[in-house]
Amino acid sequence: MTTTPTEHPTTPAKQPTNTTKGTDKAAGKAYRPEVQGLRALAVLMVVTYHVWLGRVSGGVDIFLLISAFLLTLSFVRKVESGSPLKLVSHWLHLFKRLLPAAVVVILGVLAGTWAILPQSRWPDVLEQAWASLLYRQNWLLADSAVDYYAQDHSGASPLQHFWSLSIQGQVFVLWPLVFAGAAALHRILRRPAVSYRLLLAVAFGVIFAASLAYSIEQTGTNQAYAYFDTRTRLWEFALGSLLALALPYLKPGKLLRVILGWAGVAAMVSCGLLLTVDRSFPGFVALWPTLAAAAIIVAGQSGSRFGADRLLSWKPLVKLGDNSYALYLWHWPLLVLALAGTGVVSPNLVQGLAIVAASVVLAVLTTRFVEKPLREWHWPQRRVWRNAVVIVACGALLAGPVSLWQTKLTAEEAAAAAQPRELTPGAAALTPENVGKPTPEAKIIPAPAAMKNEWADIDGLCTDGNVPDDPLLSGCLQNSKPEVVTKRIVVLGDSHAQQYMAALGPIAKEHGWEVVTLLKGNCRFGAESTERDAECNAFNKASAEYVLEHQPDAVFTVASLTLKDAPFETEVPGYLEGIKPFTDAGMDVVGVRDNPRFGFNMPECVQKKGADAADCNPPLGESLADSSPLDAYRGKVDGLHLMDLSDFICADGICPAVVGNVYVYKDDNHLTKTYVQSMIPMFEQRLLAATGWT
Repeated sequence: MTTTPTEHPTTPAKQPTNTTKGTDKAAGKAYRPEVQGLRALAVLMVVTYHVWLGRVSGGVDIFLLISAFLLTLSFVRKVESGSPLKLVSHWLHLFKRLLPAAVVVILGVLAGTWAILPQSRWPDVLEQAWASLLYRQNWLLADSAVDYYAQDHSGASPLQHFWSLSIQGQVFVLWPLVFAGAAALHRILRRPAVSYRLLLAVAFGVIFAASLAYSIEQTGTNQAYAYFDTRTRLWEFALGSLLALALPYLKPGKLLRVILGWAGVAAMVSCGLLLTVDRSFPGFVALWPTLAAAAIIVAGQSGSRFGADRLLSWKPLVKLGDNSYALYLWHWPLLVLALAGTGVVSPNLVQGLAIVAASVVLAVLTTRFVEKPLREWHWPQRRVWRNAVVIVACGALLAGPVSLWQTKLTAEEAAAAAQPRELTPGAAALTPENVGKPTPEAKIIPAPAAMKNEWADIDGLCTDGNVPDDPLLSGCLQNSKPEVVTKRIVVLGDSHAQQYMAALGPIAKEHGWEVVTLLKGNCRFGAESTERDAECNAFNKASAEYVLEHQPDAVFTVASLTLKDAPFETEVPGYLEGIKPFTDAGMDVVGVRDNPRFGFNMPECVQKKGADAADCNPPLGESLADSSPLDAYRGKVDGLHLMDLSDFICADGICPAVVGNVYVYKDDNHLTKTYVQSMIPMFEQRLLAATGWT
């Protein structure tokens, strides 16, 4: 299963309404079954694409349009009939309907997380539970999507799909303010030529144009963040509102309705198959599914036996539409938890059908016993404040167990960290004097809840003369500058170079060295190469220019490249060509051997199977090359000093997940900060021996 962004849930709205007239025999009727069928078809697309194709279908955009379409019809009807808007009452009533089912699903996800997912993933799920409850999940995922070090490499979150509910909740607060503002302006103007609909059309037209332009720009430059950004999605809501405003004036004939309906269905279903939606949305490409849905809504009830509305009005499809909100809520966590529990990467037909069937059953039960009873409960309807009571009660029902669980994890983390250092020697257990000695019983550190904090610390942004001129290097970081600088070092490369800052940083402070880091995720330093993307090549070129301009005493790099599959270790493309200008200028270059990579998450393996499990201790021959790639560099460049620390990472023919009661890895390829810190004495000894520094 791929971890592409999940799509948008359907809201439990009232029965769809439409004011389309013309040849529509149902003109003036409040209930439009084809719109409910459209909702069902959209959720079927989302579920099918997620379960079997591992792709995004574009259904999210259809849901956004439908929700704004229905909301606009409702508010326009109120204003034009002279009814008060009662915004507070509207918001409380709306969230009273939305929250109960969401809370039930989140509680179910928490139970599944406790039973199935490894402990290191619990903190993220709990954090996302809060974000989902407070309708800010999209911003949490947006920040994670563009942060290389925050990405979850072990699998998708079972609450990831709540991002779109969060966007919808935010718009459900914003849109009524637009309706109310337009109504107030209409009363002030009191001009017959300026109707309420015209004011709304202008407002939503401006929102549509501004948001679409912003969405196109952001999708082209920062797509990972743009996908979750509320501002890049507002135009889809605005399009739904504009459609609702224009619908009474759109009167296609019967034949055109038939053509519009089927063309819309064909475009809607084919979108995710023909486009790489997860990489190109929500820019202008999202006009494809939204305009397809708009065509279906404009087609309405065609009055023809050949119209698409005959399919969309099919009773089973309409019934599924009634349960679409709950079906969306349940299908994604069931998929994620089922795959995590079975170890299956992608479900086959039978497994997928089982997941879909279970999702439908839970959706029907949730609608029947949670959504419907609360929607029909008269007590909250008699007083506005009673809706608030229901909302607070739902929040408390979730906040209680989440808070208790987080408190327990914090206590366990503190207890593990408080153990005497002799119980958790880490790499020191592999030194010659300790070989063969049993490691004492203790809790493995860091605690799973602390694993996300296991990136090597670097004190802060570069200051004074270390600030780069090139904007590509704006992420320049440095350790705090010593009072007397005895040596200046620049660290180049990716996260595998950064992880060694957990040792190099403290050693530098002890010796009075100034350390500057120029790092980019998944971008190993070397000369320009076709094996790197253009962005990485540009970053490395800018980094090299920085080094040649500032003339540090030494440059620290990772000089080999490990892979998950054979060949398990190679030379870094263009490595010698990349460092030669530095050595020619009289600088020392330190090249350290890379650590192994694996096809699975090492700490999660331990949490599931135990530290002694063979699966968590891969053979050395399946982790590193028989002959170190560093040997190919020896004697070729004067001033290149090579370090190999692999004997403190792999030992006795295996590459273990735990050494000396310390997790060696934080995921499938990065060393934990705690383990690298346990290597400080060995790191310092080898660094000084290799370079001759004193």
